[in-house]
Amino acid sequence: MAVESKVSSLGSACPDFRLPATDGKTYGRDDFAKAPVLVVMFICNHCPYVKAVEDRLLGLARAYTPRGVQFVGICSNDAVTYPEDAFAKLKERWELKRYGFPYLHDEAQAVAHAFDAVCTPDIYVYDRDRRLAYHGRIDDFWKDPAKVTRRDLAEAIEALLNGKLPSPDQHSSLGCSIKWKQD
Repeated sequence: MAVESKVSSLGSACPDFRLPATDGKTYGRDDFAKAPVLVVMFICNHCPYVKAVEDRLLGLARAYTPRGVQFVGICSNDAVTYPEDAFAKLKERWELKRYGFPYLHDEAQAVAHAFDAVCTPDIYVYDRDRRLAYHGRIDDFWKDPAKVTRRDLAEAIEALLNGKLPSPDQHSSLGCSIKWKQD
């Protein structure tokens, strides 16, 4: 079932986090303090919405990482019910697709709750002071990159790199619901 990301308060602080990554390290928010822009993406391996935009996300990361933008992927899905999202499978995908950015595993799902993330992909962009500047979709046509006419995420990143705020006209991301653990 498709879910839209929640509306977030622009200017809110980036939640702190510290999670294990597929490269064998552990990363936290403050490890990326030098980056002028931090893009936090709640993604996963199994979701067709993520699969449809994955190459676009990787392309954005490859284009903007040399300009100092830090991308971070986080998978918060319950791997018991969605084994494709187990840590070992995340590592396989990260290596296969050569992500080039940390892919973190939020097994306890506390980080997804802290961000109030609800879907995959759910994308948050923070400025140098780690204040939320953008929360929304990648572009205006997730199914087919050939039909994209507006590149919302790229526009938001460009604005921040140029010392401006992204447009407040932000559209929710659409994706699979985060697969929460059953209590």
